[in-house]
Amino acid sequence: MKTIYEISRPGRRAASLPCSRVDESFCQMSQLPPELRRAQPAELPEVAEVDLVRHYTLLSRMNFGVDVGTYPLGSCTMKYNPKFTEQAARLPGFAGLHPLLPQLRRGGLLAQGALRVIHELEDLLKQITGMDAFTMQPLAGAHGELTGIMLMAAYHNDKGNQKSLVLVPDSAHGTNPASAAIAGYEVVTVPSKGGVMDPVAFKEMLNDQVAGVMMTNPNTVGLFNPYIAEIAEAAHQADALMYYDGANLNAIMGMAKPADLGFDIVHLNLHKTFATPHGGGGPGAGPVGVVERLRDYLPISRVEMRPDGTLFLNYDHPKSIGYVAPFYGNFGVCLKAFAYILALGGEGLKEVSQDAVLAANYLRVKLGDKWQVAFDKTCMHEVVFSAEDKVADHGVSALDVAKALIDAGFHPPTIYFPLVVKEALMIEPTETESLENLDALVAAMGRIADMAASDPEALHAAPVSTPVGRLDEVNAARHPVLQEPEA
Repeated sequence: MKTIYEISRPGRRAASLPCSRVDESFCQMSQLPPELRRAQPAELPEVAEVDLVRHYTLLSRMNFGVDVGTYPLGSCTMKYNPKFTEQAARLPGFAGLHPLLPQLRRGGLLAQGALRVIHELEDLLKQITGMDAFTMQPLAGAHGELTGIMLMAAYHNDKGNQKSLVLVPDSAHGTNPASAAIAGYEVVTVPSKGGVMDPVAFKEMLNDQVAGVMMTNPNTVGLFNPYIAEIAEAAHQADALMYYDGANLNAIMGMAKPADLGFDIVHLNLHKTFATPHGGGGPGAGPVGVVERLRDYLPISRVEMRPDGTLFLNYDHPKSIGYVAPFYGNFGVCLKAFAYILALGGEGLKEVSQDAVLAANYLRVKLGDKWQVAFDKTCMHEVVFSAEDKVADHGVSALDVAKALIDAGFHPPTIYFPLVVKEALMIEPTETESLENLDALVAAMGRIADMAASDPEALHAAPVSTPVGRLDEVNAARHPVLQEPEA
């Protein structure tokens, strides 16, 4: 397929707009200083509207998305996004708001609707997680993690604690140690036993230098840690805070609350659990909730209610960690999550988690005769297989399996993660996939297992049905080509 520059022809235009009648003095004021202007116009592609539309439509058809087919990307909850939430976000009263619009003006309620969405979404997330307060400002899950660790640091600094360590399980998401390190902490890795963080090893590493513990529960191998109450109690006795990575909340909504499990801080990925769009670099949202003793450290501004019922942004929180995002965060993303939660209600959210767990265990059982299960026990919303035996017996790796699934019409699962499982294939079907889709995935995985034994070379060549075949991923990572080569 040609690039947009290759189909460009001088003088072609996708649109023709009349000259606007703007005051000349304003034009002069708005012009850039001469030293900042281009010597020549930018060499942008020149194409007709029909060529432009066809080009990007063809590109979209070459891509795979959750609207196209099953997207079982483990630990990332690539669930289908219902379209009514998009409609809610496009309502003129929300989509047309400017972030600098006054909250109140001459008795009018110009921004009260948006503030009420934020205020009520905070209340709903408090009910779901058991936390006492939330900020909606973080712009993504990793941003929420960093915000949560900054809250942890503020708490300890306020108490005069000199703590320098954060404990993280060896199965943690990679953003956990990264967030702790960015915040200035030294990261100590706790080994797993039976797929979950070993409570004995944890207690041996716990000391008065530990500021907090970062955990995902259920974790990245899809297992719920049965020692969580014991771990939380030990951490709190050492005045360490428990941090909940909410990436896997999709497994326990309506059945367990992070606060009840002993966690003090939680970040949520609205683009995972609450069906707002995911991937492509954004937008995202990673709200952070805290227990009461951490409320004062939350970022400003905070949406609060006056005695007369009107809402306002309160900046008067002296112990706050300050600003973590401009304005209200990604309001449109929060709005979609708000609509999703209201539509499902408490029982609906519980059913989401029950169906997600059921789907993962269905795959665990159905695929268990041909694929090695990393931890053959009841899992939560995701299940991890290993292709280690396929490598040993047939020279077929997890990467080969992933590429073959593309030819079968499925997006590959997560591979080579979590790191505690060799040749990992991490599958999360989510609650939005039907029984027929799950059975189709089982059949495809079965055919690939058979092919590994009968024709491994065919798997080494996959994918063969895509516009671009197997890439040299190592060379691409080390020597990326970031621009069109000159003719």
